[in-house]
Amino acid sequence: MPMKFEKQAEQFGAVREAARAELSAGLRQVPARLAPKYFYNELGSKLFEAICLLDEYYLTRAEAAIFARHGAEIADVAGRGGTLIDLGAGNCAKAAALFEVLRPRQYVPVDISVTFLQAAVAKLRMTHPDVPMLPVGLDFAEHLRLPAEVARRRRLFFYPGSSIGNFTPLQAAQFLRRVRGEAGADGGLLIGVDLVKDSSALEAAYDDALGVTAAFNLNVLAHANGLLGSDFDVRDWRHVAFFNAEQQRVEMHLEARRGVDVRWPGGGRRFGEGERIHTENSYKYSREGFVELLAGCGFGAVSCFTDEGERFLVCHARAV
Repeated sequence: MPMKFEKQAEQFGAVREAARAELSAGLRQVPARLAPKYFYNELGSKLFEAICLLDEYYLTRAEAAIFARHGAEIADVAGRGGTLIDLGAGNCAKAAALFEVLRPRQYVPVDISVTFLQAAVAKLRMTHPDVPMLPVGLDFAEHLRLPAEVARRRRLFFYPGSSIGNFTPLQAAQFLRRVRGEAGADGGLLIGVDLVKDSSALEAAYDDALGVTAAFNLNVLAHANGLLGSDFDVRDWRHVAFFNAEQQRVEMHLEARRGVDVRWPGGGRRFGEGERIHTENSYKYSREGFVELLAGCGFGAVSCFTDEGERFLVCHARAV
């Protein structure tokens, strides 16, 4: 199994050129953009773990409360003993917490941060030696071609934490259709969704008092430097986050503190003082709107679960 994972890591390394091209193109846009998947190098993944512990970041606690309260009900509708495919697995903790109720026959954690995933799976194998695990290094935002070793029957795609909000509504629909295609006739989806709420609560969750989210956002520049060979200095930039009520999304940006020239092999750009790089959207949904989105993407028999404060939504949907 470790040798297979090393081979996957080598294959993932072959797409670095595509990443460089994407980063370069994004930085040339007006306004400049960096895709949120580039938050997740090894340091970025650890910073996100820290964000999930913050008082302001209610999403993780609300979702965990849903699984704790409704875990057995979720397992009843999702089924037990299938193939659990964990998209954006990170440290694998959310999926591991469901092993007892879901009893997966195979666990397939998928993440873009290969090194971080490798370490997480090594630890998880020690505590759950009875669960076969096949880690996959993959940019699933671009494609969802899983290795042949992933069992085809009873696939349950697990996409927690409201990461679906990082996609525009059109991108979300395209992504969900890809998941539907890979789920097969007897598969399903278990997904977390952040609900629309008061803007003050939303903005605090993305701009915490300790500045952990700011560090997470700024780290994308360090990751870009490593991938692209750019010369960003994080001290030249500040974190900006706000709720865009018209678009029903939280936006994160990096704003230039002063005029700065950024260079990379084959390119470069001048950023004026106050000019921004758009790093993330996090769209928020209503229950009705998200169920409608699922229906339009080939999913049905939707079961929804919320926390007591109705801040967050977990949905299970069957492929139809």
